[in-house]
Amino acid sequence: MGVVNWTDVIATSGMADVLLNNLGYESKQTSAVQQIIFAGIRDKRLDIFLGYWKPAMNKNIAPFVAANQVKVMDKPSLADAQATLAVPDYVAAAGLKTFTDIARFKDQLGGKIYGIEPGSGANTTIKTMIETNQFGLKDFKLIESGEAGMLAAVQRAVNRKEFVVFVGWTPHPMNINMNIAYLTGSEDVYGPNEGAATVSTVTAPDYAERCPNVNRLLENLTFTAAQESQLMVPIMERKTPQEVARQWLRDHPEDLQRWLAGVSSFDGKEGVATVQASLKN
Repeated sequence: MGVVNWTDVIATSGMADVLLNNLGYESKQTSAVQQIIFAGIRDKRLDIFLGYWKPAMNKNIAPFVAANQVKVMDKPSLADAQATLAVPDYVAAAGLKTFTDIARFKDQLGGKIYGIEPGSGANTTIKTMIETNQFGLKDFKLIESGEAGMLAAVQRAVNRKEFVVFVGWTPHPMNINMNIAYLTGSEDVYGPNEGAATVSTVTAPDYAERCPNVNRLLENLTFTAAQESQLMVPIMERKTPQEVARQWLRDHPEDLQRWLAGVSSFDGKEGVATVQASLKN
């Protein structure tokens, strides 16, 4: 199993890991960047990857798909992801609701837009908007500080009820810890439909034939952005993904039933009962 170092993918991969192990399989996780993971599947060193963000990864995966070296599952594992600029809810209530509104609130914003780590696609988009004066942003400055630094700055602004605009995305605990609103009218700068995104599972092309039982599990393993955000909170508070997954399965038996529908254990026993018994230990 290939895993990129993004908390949402770590969370869902942890869930798959716990389910597989409790079903009697042995699973191994390899942490790497997306290009290496796709190449690993091509080279038969990896079997699955639960973190293909579309459209963000489209360019990287395209040659592997074209050469039939990887297979993208038909149904996304997450259908309601999003990444675009956001503001606290009180800022939206004051009238900053669209990309064209940002320039009108330049003084309240201090002429700043908060991004994440340097070199990221999100920051590149902001730089381009500033350089081309799109939405009248030529006098704004991009603040690059990484995810943690950005969120700390946003939280300080929220505590003081100050105006701030920043890169927001879901799933992420920011959607639970803060009341935020995503801006509209983006003219597709963060992708179609205001930065809408999906996440899909990728497997080796012949994986469904080699292991139809696990493939069925992967087809069943779907989430909502709200669920993934909830899973991410304790992971970001230093709990292991496996600890979080086990607790989630105990607290949400309806998800356990849904994910294991038609799935058996490695030795052919009923999957739900097998995992339920393992979770009691």
